[in-house]
Amino acid sequence: MIHDSDADRKVSRVVSHFSCGAASAVATKLAIAQHLEVWIVNAFIVQEHPDNRRFLADCERWFGQEVIVVRDEKYGASTVEVFRRKRFMRSKHGAPCSNILKRELLAKWSHPDDVLVVGFTVEEADRFEDFKEHHPTALAPLIERGLSKDDCLAMIQRAGIELPVMYRLGYANANCIGCVKGGEGYWNKIRRDFPEQFEEMARMQEQIGPGAYLFRDRLTNERFSLRDLRPDAGRHDEPSPECSFFCEIAEQEYSP
Repeated sequence: MIHDSDADRKVSRVVSHFSCGAASAVATKLAIAQHLEVWIVNAFIVQEHPDNRRFLADCERWFGQEVIVVRDEKYGASTVEVFRRKRFMRSKHGAPCSNILKRELLAKWSHPDDVLVVGFTVEEADRFEDFKEHHPTALAPLIERGLSKDDCLAMIQRAGIELPVMYRLGYANANCIGCVKGGEGYWNKIRRDFPEQFEEMARMQEQIGPGAYLFRDRLTNERFSLRDLRPDAGRHDEPSPECSFFCEIAEQEYSP
């Protein structure tokens, strides 16, 4: 149970934002090994692959504790509904879905003095430095231990947990099916693997108009829709998880 009394608020909580991804799972596990109590919170989104819920349940057993799942009510936890009502999908400031369905929702749940545990990997050290400008007490267990994204994928498998379906299909993240932050190669793979979700996003672009187009022609600089995306555009490399030396050292922190 979450207590909101003034007495409780005087003690900083260690809070891990668990996204149903491999990196946030390993970061959470390391935080649990290091701290007496960790609050684990997950923001549910309709467009994520349903197998993410299976992964969350497996991770709860691995963590030895429950994950608190929060869900947006205003937009029905739906990225498509956010796009429809906000009339855009992505801008230079990011995607409205991430801001509304994750950041703002988690911010409402959080206390001002929470110590956040985040799943930035060693490849994202610069992003973590930017993040600390607004969250100076945040912890990045993966960066502290030199762990990469591939390390995290391997550590999940070595723990006997099946990776989420999106990873097994060759996607770099276990986020929404059809993420507006993805590139041309990513969207071509979505078109092949999830034609219904691709079609849903294409229809939404048509309803909103050119302002919702995700890509620009490199010669004309004009925006174009998903329907006009060339089938051979972009590239999409599959992850190849391997456990490095740093991975094996980190595992010793939580292994019996």
